[in-house]
Amino acid sequence: MTTLAYPTWDELMTAWEEFIKGNFGAEWTSPMMGPESPTFMGLPYASSRSDLEGADAVVIGAPYVATSSEKYAGVDRNEWLAAPLRVRQQSIRYQSGYIQDFDLDVFEHLKVVDYGDAAIPAEVMQVQSPEKILRAQAAVEEKVGHALDAGAVPVVIGQNSPCGSYAIAKPIAERTEGAVGCVSLDTHWDFQPLDYLTGDPRVAGSGSWKHKMYEFHDNMHPMHLVEIGERGMLERKELVRRYLNDGARFISSWELRTSLGIEGLVGELDRAYDGTEAVYAHFDMDVMGGAGPSPGDLLGEAAEPIALTDYEIIRIAHEIGKRGLAGLSFICIPPGSALAYRVIVYVIMYMLAGLAMRKIGRGA
Repeated sequence: MTTLAYPTWDELMTAWEEFIKGNFGAEWTSPMMGPESPTFMGLPYASSRSDLEGADAVVIGAPYVATSSEKYAGVDRNEWLAAPLRVRQQSIRYQSGYIQDFDLDVFEHLKVVDYGDAAIPAEVMQVQSPEKILRAQAAVEEKVGHALDAGAVPVVIGQNSPCGSYAIAKPIAERTEGAVGCVSLDTHWDFQPLDYLTGDPRVAGSGSWKHKMYEFHDNMHPMHLVEIGERGMLERKELVRRYLNDGARFISSWELRTSLGIEGLVGELDRAYDGTEAVYAHFDMDVMGGAGPSPGDLLGEAAEPIALTDYEIIRIAHEIGKRGLAGLSFICIPPGSALAYRVIVYVIMYMLAGLAMRKIGRGA
């Protein structure tokens, strides 16, 4: 398995200072939430719920891995857990919200804040009982709920379910009177009837969160699901066919590459919006599987061939932003690669660019 040694905080800061001063002659500092934890993109740190007032989007960390052993999918669990921190660390190499592709400074039009990490109990990483997992989920739900109640889009950087998926879908569904659509990028459908880790019907776990989302919420239905990226021989045919019969629009990476194309896929996103009041976007980044800037082996057993590229993922996020969304979440971010963490920064920023364009009435 490929392994990468992620640089220390001091090494990162030395490299960035030399790069920024040498190339731009500028000083760059960021608000800090901890000794090595800057805010995302150097944005203001919202340390209390009142700091969310007027925000358009709120960044939240959800460091949780669904294992009580030392590894998840063959990779050290601490590498997975570091994702929210690493994404934030990589984000501050960018000096502003100006995206030259669009000649647009996102933060001139949107108020975005970093709300820190959810208070996930540390003991859940030692004992993954249903009760502790549900407490971890509730901690994420609380912060997501605060963002939604402030009228903002929660952007949750997580690693496993339920904390990086169902914990975002649930408060969105509970606060929406009408139907809720979903755009999901993944290598796996995650529609098993029961959580494999606990076998508890209350837990919306890594292999079951999507099934539980539809089981628990009457205003969410597969007819409003656009599922993107699954491929190959991983799933049970009766489960896939059940979702297709229920009206889900499934776009495999094979269809994307052989007939649909990225422009065709963008058009299909409308299926999640037709007849719905809100749309939840979920990006399981094992969908990238090595087709992005880092080797697939970083994902261990979660990697599969025929993955989506970093451009395709970023483009989808941008198009979702242009249409509007209720929340965005990430899990299974490839661990240990600075470039993979930068992809997450791009996904968030290009989604926010879409939101900004929507707000000011500007096309692509």
